[in-house]
Amino acid sequence: MTTGAMQSATLAYVNIFITDFQRSLAFYRDTLGFEVVTEDEAFGYASFATSGAMLAIARVEADQASLAGRHTGIGWTVADVDESYQAMQADGVEFEMPPEQQPWGGYMAIFKDPDGNLFYLDQAAAS
Repeated sequence: MTTGAMQSATLAYVNIFITDFQRSLAFYRDTLGFEVVTEDEAFGYASFATSGAMLAIARVEADQASLAGRHTGIGWTVADVDESYQAMQADGVEFEMPPEQQPWGGYMAIFKDPDGNLFYLDQAAAS
């Protein structure tokens, strides 16, 4: 029997592990356009405002570099995937998968950050 202790929990933040702080800061701030909330190069950490949970990058040292560049399972919802895909490609964002209709009914693309972390770009459902 479970207590459901996490039932009312709110996702507060997501950390993305990176190897090059300045490169990743520029990608999330300048290329993707997220507003910086905190930035500490010495600590290797920055956080960004989103309309949901806080997004943060956290530098890992060389002996932990295998933590960076993984499939994160984190998805971003946008109004128009095709439009976002074209704009992001024009800004140099690399895509692992172009926009495609999914068997479960969704429409999505998959893109990479500079360390190779993968993210979903999903189209918001019509209301």
